[in-house]
Amino acid sequence: MPRPVTPLNDSQIKKAKPKEKDCVFSDGGGLQLRIRASSGSKLWNFNYLHPVTKKRMNMGLGMYPEVSLKKARSLAEEARAKVAEGIDPKLSRDESIRTQRTEQESTLRKVAEDWFETKKTKVTDDYADDIWRSLELHVFPDLGKKPINEITAPMFIQVLKPIEKSGRLETVKRVIQRVNEIMVFATNTGVIQANPLAGVKAAFQSPKKQHLPTIGKDELPVFLDKLQNTSVSKVTRHLIKWQLLTMVRPSEAAGARWEEIERLDNGEVNWIIPAERMKKRRQHIVPLPTQAIKVLDKMKEISGNREHIFISMKNPNTHVNSQTANMAIRRMDYKDKLVSHGLRALASTILNEEGKDPDLIESALAHTDPNQIRSAYNRSQYLERRRELMQWWGDYLDNAVRAGI
Repeated sequence: MPRPVTPLNDSQIKKAKPKEKDCVFSDGGGLQLRIRASSGSKLWNFNYLHPVTKKRMNMGLGMYPEVSLKKARSLAEEARAKVAEGIDPKLSRDESIRTQRTEQESTLRKVAEDWFETKKTKVTDDYADDIWRSLELHVFPDLGKKPINEITAPMFIQVLKPIEKSGRLETVKRVIQRVNEIMVFATNTGVIQANPLAGVKAAFQSPKKQHLPTIGKDELPVFLDKLQNTSVSKVTRHLIKWQLLTMVRPSEAAGARWEEIERLDNGEVNWIIPAERMKKRRQHIVPLPTQAIKVLDKMKEISGNREHIFISMKNPNTHVNSQTANMAIRRMDYKDKLVSHGLRALASTILNEEGKDPDLIESALAHTDPNQIRSAYNRSQYLERRRELMQWWGDYLDNAVRAGI
């Protein structure tokens, strides 16, 4: 039968002095006070049998007097309860400390950076820049340094309300979508247990769906005449023609590279846009009409020795801004009437009105088919038919130019 242990008291602990070797005083129930010979430090220790291995274990509880006798007894009692439940108290405490440290280090910005490393591989460079810029502008100033597990729906709503009041409802919608993606990423990677922002969009007005401004086909001749005679750089004029002829998105046109141009032995020319520059992250082939090839020939004199076709005049080592065409169109007195992205809608409208094959038109606009097998078949089978379509469109624009003159 084990000898009964006399509990410690504060007076005894205060008077205890270090000896030549470390000495241990027991308070009972596994609680011990160890006095270091080298430093005289008085350290609390919980001695217990591991609930699984049955090996004798030690768990530090802190230093006296920072941890009082009363507090040490309380900590030992908690540890004993865990052992009784079959839990290793030391392992449990270490995991809890790691979790707390991770939560404190996992700020919204840090988690967003980890999420963005994957996100940016799935979107175009311009779109990735837009995503990060919106977070830096609207989210990080207020919430970036906050541990992500402390962020609540009311907190996030408060940050976005001023943007809603300013009428920028589309901005609110995009920011909510992006931060929710970050929260889902944090949930899936175990940083947080659940997404607290899942329903916040219900707290805001929904933006009214607006079609991008564009002109009608009867206004096309006047637009082309203005484009020919407006006071913009040759690069900008050729860029707008190129975008109109190829029916691509503004960022895809602005970022065109010479290495993407494929000249075939039969004289035909394709523009092969790699997947990483496309909105849907799928390679897009544009069979070029003769009018687009003429644009290339003119740009060859300007940027033939550069990487990009439509080079920036400020820095020829890079391409023009994706908004360059928009700014030029505004200067042509088309503010609120037409944007560069609306040129795609204009082409689509005319081609549909002229009775062209809708599938060919969708393929020319790089609208992906949800049926991937059929889509792959269409891309290969439609290429020559699309070449005919693109040439018809180039000829149509030539006729519109003559009508304008």
